Amino acid sequence: MNPTTKLEAVNTLLATIGESPVNSLTSGLVEASLAEQTLDNVSRAVQSIGWTFNTDLTFKLTPDANNEINLPANCLHVDTTSLRISTSSDLVQRGMKMYDRIKNSYSMAVPIEVDIVVLLDFGDMPETARRYTTIRAARVLQDRALGSEALHSFNTADEQAAWVSLMQNESDVKDLNIFDNWDTYSIISRRG
Repeated sequence: MNPTTKLEAVNTLLATIGESPVNSLTSGLVEASLAEQTLDNVSRAVQSIGWTFNTDLTFKLTPDANNEINLPANCLHVDTTSLRISTSSDLVQRGMKMYDRIKNSYSMAVPIEVDIVVLLDFGDMPETARRYTTIRAARVLQDRALGSEALHSFNTADEQAAWVSLMQNESDVKDLNIFDNWDTYSIISRRG
């Protein structure tokens, strides 16, 4: 079997509200359009958390001709890297630009490195993220369209199982261990 396509995901959403599947994402059916919109909105919400699959570490951003740093169009969240500690600037995202809260300015003369969370297309996510997003979107659509408590409880159980699978995948990819915890690190790094 191949990973879930966006069309398959939309058809899963349609099935949860008792609608027939479509052959393309451009079918013109209102229900299919609503299903795709719900899938996109849930995908954005899920990816906004920031996972290993959609987070770029030490991503270099360079000022433009106006000494402003514009963020990529698919940027969901940005944070200056933990390696960059400064008392003279505090950079944050404002709109789609970087802003210095200490200098009260968008002006920046030098490139910076950030950790950036980006919005990926549905097909660029790993299968566990696609599955969780699809099941969560199906529950959301079903709740809004039908409002059935019985169907909600079935969908919630499926959503929880998909969440556990996604978290397990995230843990595997991150190679987490006890020493990745700040509290543990602070105890280990104490000086006598």
